[in-house]
Amino acid sequence: MIHPRPSAPDAHPYLRAATAGVRHHARALNRAAPPDRGHLDTLHAHLTELHRFIDQLVEVAGPPHPAAGRHLATAHTRLWQAATEIHAAFHLLPGNTAQADTETSACHPERLPEGPPVLTICQRHLATGHSIRRKTTPTDLRPRTTACVR
Repeated sequence: MIHPRPSAPDAHPYLRAATAGVRHHARALNRAAPPDRGHLDTLHAHLTELHRFIDQLVEVAGPPHPAAGRHLATAHTRLWQAATEIHAAFHLLPGNTAQADTETSACHPERLPEGPPVLTICQRHLATGHSIRRKTTPTDLRPRTTACVR
């Protein structure tokens, strides 16, 4: 019988640190107050980096292991869908300006956003969107509902 080889404790220290950081913030988040735009901007950055990382894993694992590559490609799409929803939620939260209605906080690709963090999240989202649209179809990007039908 072949036993799985345990991974070395320091095999992926940065991934472990990122996971611990997300876990810490999830526990420390004040449940009485909603997240602010800074939280969502940082979470969006985390998701888009995970998206880029899984994209690289798909390219490496896909050819020698097609089944694993398909699952990673599905995770790649789901991460994009999650980042899209975080981006939309970001724009629905009030901004730091006194005039934080949906018109001033919405994403307008035709003009520059109001500044950080809107500038960074919108640029990041557009760049990631351009990347994923080169590799997937619009049908793949549509969210799938898993509602129970009775």
